[in-house]
Amino acid sequence: MTGAAPRAGTDRLRRFEFAAFTGVWKREVTLFRRYWVSSTFSSVVEPTIYLLAFGFGFGSLVATIRGLPYIEFLGTGVVATSVLFTSAFAGMFTTFVRRKFQHSYDAMLAAPVDVHELVAAEALWIGGKAGVYGCAPLLVAMAFGLDPAPGMLLVPFVGMLTGLGFALFGIWCSAVVPSIDSFNYVVSAVITPLFLVAGTFFPIDQLPGWAGTAAAFNPLYHCVELVRHAAFGLRPGVDLLHVAALVLFAGLMWLLAYTAMRRKLID
Repeated sequence: MTGAAPRAGTDRLRRFEFAAFTGVWKREVTLFRRYWVSSTFSSVVEPTIYLLAFGFGFGSLVATIRGLPYIEFLGTGVVATSVLFTSAFAGMFTTFVRRKFQHSYDAMLAAPVDVHELVAAEALWIGGKAGVYGCAPLLVAMAFGLDPAPGMLLVPFVGMLTGLGFALFGIWCSAVVPSIDSFNYVVSAVITPLFLVAGTFFPIDQLPGWAGTAAAFNPLYHCVELVRHAAFGLRPGVDLLHVAALVLFAGLMWLLAYTAMRRKLID
């Protein structure tokens, strides 16, 4: 007599099914076709306004930073800001609405899709969009004098990796906050400091020693540095450390996001 067969649900959770992942992506593509204009407008125009306002406003007072025209220094830094806004906000608000109000995830999990496939697909989709939208400020900076460089071809991948981490961060937050109004705490206490202290608008070495050290733990800082190095000259040794920091951040956020979403949707 043969032993009892393993439970189907338990067996499925042990592996990652690509068909389930692509199913979630097909849904995202279908939805994106309906709202891509408004999504692209906000994701591209907002960081571009930052670039133009600070570049020509503050830039009229500060001609160069680190030997670079301020508009070029800022243009490469605002890429990270665009990635942050595109990924973290989508991870927080879109995920919360789909889970809490639309119950989209309940319907998706009724199909052969598990939480780890759902979270991975959502985060990678958001991260992919962030990598593309993050190039907009770079193109604007080119229009104002930034010279193209071969290394800039790496910028979408840097943006995607950073966006993946912040998308997972947003998904995690969406699963632990008690209400949608609680995102105000996340935006004010987490996202705004990360946005301001990332080397986007001014060099980190201008901060007090303790603040400069703390900035090294800011994932957005590593994104800024990678983008600037891609534009002005790669530094393989240092850049590998920046990439490792972003991979570590994404890995940690994956564990938190998956655990929290599974608790909300299954347990």
